[in-house]
Amino acid sequence: MTELQQRQAPTRAAGAATRSAYHPPPPRRRFRRGFGLGGLITLLPLLLVFGYFGWWPIGQSVMLSLQQTNLVDPPTWVGVDNFRYLFADPLLWTTLRNTAWFVVLALIFGFPVPVLLALFVSELRRLGGVFRVLVYLPVLVPPVVALLLWKWFYDPDFGLFNQVLGAVGLGSSSWLQSTATAMPSLVLATTWAHAGSTVLIYLAALSGVPSELYEAAEIDGASIWRRLWHVTLPHLRGVLLIMLLLQIIGTFQIFTEPFILTDGGPEDSTVTILLLIYRYAFLNGDYGMAAALSVMLAIVLATLSAVYLRLTRKWSTT
Repeated sequence: MTELQQRQAPTRAAGAATRSAYHPPPPRRRFRRGFGLGGLITLLPLLLVFGYFGWWPIGQSVMLSLQQTNLVDPPTWVGVDNFRYLFADPLLWTTLRNTAWFVVLALIFGFPVPVLLALFVSELRRLGGVFRVLVYLPVLVPPVVALLLWKWFYDPDFGLFNQVLGAVGLGSSSWLQSTATAMPSLVLATTWAHAGSTVLIYLAALSGVPSELYEAAEIDGASIWRRLWHVTLPHLRGVLLIMLLLQIIGTFQIFTEPFILTDGGPEDSTVTILLLIYRYAFLNGDYGMAAALSVMLAIVLATLSAVYLRLTRKWSTT
């Protein structure tokens, strides 16, 4: 053994002994080292602000759901009576059917439209920026202004749609005045108003797809539909699942469109859950019933989201 080897031998032995004696700290000790009291103190203002504006209203809603109150007189504790009266209201079941019908129509017609628009814009070699602006333009219009414009479109006497139908020799439609066409008309207006933001999200996701995959597919002679199915959609899978969940939650909470365009009519065919909550609170002055229905909606959406994420967890990561 050379002199250098003799000098390094004790050092190597000490290092080996140190490595063999080293044990990773338990999770609690690692937490204290990486996120100790200083981290908690740093986050405390943020937690207080978020708790006051995010969690405190939720707790207050749960308390209101167990009281009878008009927010003026002292509240009366009624327990679960608000929920009992809620289930006895026949309008609740009509509202649930209407909301479910709106969600189904919005998923069938409203969900694919932003995907197709994003694919179309991403395939453009020229004027792609112009189409991006045109697609996003409806989002910039204030919602009330846009819905009043759509109300004129749907006017049975002077509306744009009936004028176009009359110009091509087709009969006019009642649109918002018919129980058969009122809900699809709401879905059309809602899709037009909200598609732009979703298209931008899909375009951002499409920009992350490696161009080499498309070039390899073109060299192999793959058609545009095969490139779409085997290259594009697999890379969009995670975004599609998240956007689908967000759309389901958003459509369950639809309010502005039926409130401005139909006010729940005709014959309560467009009364949604949030519109019924509004009627309980601001027309009937029964904030306890409104809070009870809000709590029920929150529980349903939380359960639906948990089941959805559980069922799609494996598919979204493979």
